[in-house]
Amino acid sequence: MGSTTVNSAKADAVLFGAPHGTPYRDIDNEVYAGAPNAFRAAMEEDSAWPDHWDFDLGGPLLGDGGFTVADAGDLKTTSQDGSGNRALIETATADIMTTGAVPIMLGGDDSTPIPFIKALAPAGPLTIIQVDAHIDWRDERRGEPLGFSSTMRRASEMAHVERIIQVGIRGLGSARREEVEIAHNWGAEIVTARAVHDQGVGAALQHLPDGANCMITFDCDALDAGIMPAVMAPTPGGLTYTQSIDLIAGVAAKARLVAFDMIEFVPERDSNGVAAFTAARIVANVIGHLARR
Repeated sequence: MGSTTVNSAKADAVLFGAPHGTPYRDIDNEVYAGAPNAFRAAMEEDSAWPDHWDFDLGGPLLGDGGFTVADAGDLKTTSQDGSGNRALIETATADIMTTGAVPIMLGGDDSTPIPFIKALAPAGPLTIIQVDAHIDWRDERRGEPLGFSSTMRRASEMAHVERIIQVGIRGLGSARREEVEIAHNWGAEIVTARAVHDQGVGAALQHLPDGANCMITFDCDALDAGIMPAVMAPTPGGLTYTQSIDLIAGVAAKARLVAFDMIEFVPERDSNGVAAFTAARIVANVIGHLARR
């Protein structure tokens, strides 16, 4: 996708990698470290054909309006420095926001969206669409309130977050009765994967107001394990690729997409590179819709 600095005034969207977030005691987050570069490698071939017709988008990937994408590289995160990692992510995101570009974060574990969302305060009031198998409303886990099981709980406490729509939830869903009740009482809309299979992506989009400022946080385990084995918790019954890009298209048509992240990808579980390409194509769809707005 090319390379530039975060503060480039010419970029309409800026990608950056956040390999590490906030670790839990005795749970290794190093397995995600190579995810940003796995996504970049998967996008490289497509990026060489900017004038070719993309049938997901109905035209060339970047459209015809001179839309530009910059790659700011990876943040210098380290696996065990939660506070330092959060500061790096928040600062990088805030810097991108000041240029008017759309930040696109390539993670990293599912704690990385906490500082990412925090830095989106200037874009509030904000609607979050979390695409995930898990609701992530734990108050703390192993004594850590900022880890990957608490992402939506922490987001719900941010003054600029007014709405949370959670899509693709299934199986055990990383929740006990307590977390489900807290999420519902806050006002979160929980749209199960089964509801999307039955009703289409409209099951989620019906909760999105026209013109809302919206960010999407996309956990790779939202996808069905048959097409996305490269996660720590593969779960059957997930979203298809087509449902995922239809959801993105629906958000882009109905709301203002102000940020996106792709997280929870484990490169060592992607034996042939197909899972990385699937994830990268979802990112490409986001970029394509940003280019068309």
